[in-house]
Amino acid sequence: MAKKKVKASDVVKTEDKQVHDKLYNDYVKRVTPVNNRLINMLNAFLFGGAICAVGQGIMDAYRNLAGLEKEQAQTATSITLVLIAVILTGLNLYQKLAKYAGAGTLVPITGFANSVAAPAIEFQKEGQVFGIGCKIFTIAGPVI
Repeated sequence: MAKKKVKASDVVKTEDKQVHDKLYNDYVKRVTPVNNRLINMLNAFLFGGAICAVGQGIMDAYRNLAGLEKEQAQTATSITLVLIAVILTGLNLYQKLAKYAGAGTLVPITGFANSVAAPAIEFQKEGQVFGIGCKIFTIAGPVI
């Protein structure tokens, strides 16, 4: 087997690639946000729990103030939480909350409502059928 002859231009290319790779890796380290996993989990736990506590408060209000039976109050609570999430999504507030709270906003029913409403709002300019109708289940469709 013959040895491959190394040219001076090959060495320069290799050194340039190494310098380029080092510069790129330094850039990635500078722009990549540092996340504290413990803080993220704590935020998700607290905000997810707060959403569930609000839901429980709404259900208790429906049962005690409106006099609904348990199943009726549960249905009304779900509808109310979905409505609140859709309104917050439309006002671009749910995304801001989700950015801070993380997965805590994705797990409850409000996260599902947000995942259906966000594409509908984003693609409404493309029309009722091809915009809203086709894109509304882009994210939530596989779940259904």
